[in-house]
Amino acid sequence: MRPAIDLNSDLGESFGAWRVGDDEAMFALVTSANIACGYHAGDPVTMAASARLAVQHGVVLGAHPGYRDRVGFGRRALDTSPAEIAAEFLAQLGALDGIARGSGIRVRYVKAHGALYHRLATDEQAAHAFAEALARYDASLPILGPPFSALERAADATGLRYAREAFVDRGYVADGSLVPRGEPGAVVDDPAAAADRALELAETGGITADDGSRLELAPDSLCMHGDTPGAVELARAVRAALEAAGVEIRSFA
Repeated sequence: MRPAIDLNSDLGESFGAWRVGDDEAMFALVTSANIACGYHAGDPVTMAASARLAVQHGVVLGAHPGYRDRVGFGRRALDTSPAEIAAEFLAQLGALDGIARGSGIRVRYVKAHGALYHRLATDEQAAHAFAEALARYDASLPILGPPFSALERAADATGLRYAREAFVDRGYVADGSLVPRGEPGAVVDDPAAAADRALELAETGGITADDGSRLELAPDSLCMHGDTPGAVELARAVRAALEAAGVEIRSFA
């Protein structure tokens, strides 16, 4: 049986007069779109535009909640309590889901953003608060997140479906975490290199870490950030390479 994989991207991150990435081009290349919900980026107009693009391209819409941190683009670690994480998550999920309904669709999954994503990978209390909040809102919605993490354990304990993702445009260290932004090898912006990584992940389930060791990630979805330099060219190369290799590209949700 030929392999299948989802392609997701963090999109809808423009707000006000600020434009981030090329959403129209990216929506044509992915199968799942993680849409900013107004805290780290995004705004109601951008969320509505994202919902319309999802309908136009047949892309599955996901909520992409983050810390309330526009200045840091949600990439700064904040000392937010688990209870506040849960409440702010529901505020963001409800906002996008309400706007999506106006376009005749619904949010179909959830993926945390930035520093919140990384915290939920290791902080058991925060991960359980996040998963339990989602279960109260809609237990049919899956979580997309890092493999073998605190969040995956929390989803399992709460009875939620969990989908694992891997990054084709970010480097990994041996423990399975990402190379910190700003360090050499953190961002993969060469389309050919990203395409090779996508094929390795889709066909073998693993990737090589920065020290040469092997990481087994078993991803259901591959992420390509919408704000990575040359994101559209990278996504085109990844999709073309997967299709040429006979990998079926379909949403996990």
